[in-house]
Amino acid sequence: MSQIRETGRSILRKVLGEEYFAKRELKENSFNTEFRAITEEYCFGTVWGRPGIDHRTRSLILLGMLTALNKGPELRLHVRGAINNGCSVEEIKEVLLQAAVYCGIPAGVEAFRAAEEVFGELNLIK
Repeated sequence: MSQIRETGRSILRKVLGEEYFAKRELKENSFNTEFRAITEEYCFGTVWGRPGIDHRTRSLILLGMLTALNKGPELRLHVRGAINNGCSVEEIKEVLLQAAVYCGIPAGVEAFRAAEEVFGELNLIK
């Protein structure tokens, strides 16, 4: 396994959490092995591993992009990652409000729904 992939796996584990990583490992099979290698090496090792911006900032940017793409399941996952990276509920809300204005209210509705679900599970909102 390459050093970049090892770095990616380490970042993936930190950002998305040990529980997610352990479940992900159990689901590896002969069909998805190569795709997982790409995400570990390229996405998390090469890009998330760059020194230009911190993981907290990357998380906030990613939440805006996932809102724009209307990708609820991925958004839920990365809301948890943003929390793991030190983002506050208030900061995440501000990113989603900004994205809703520029991406459209339906995308914002989905994003807020996904974030609320995660915040509720983590007991971060009343």
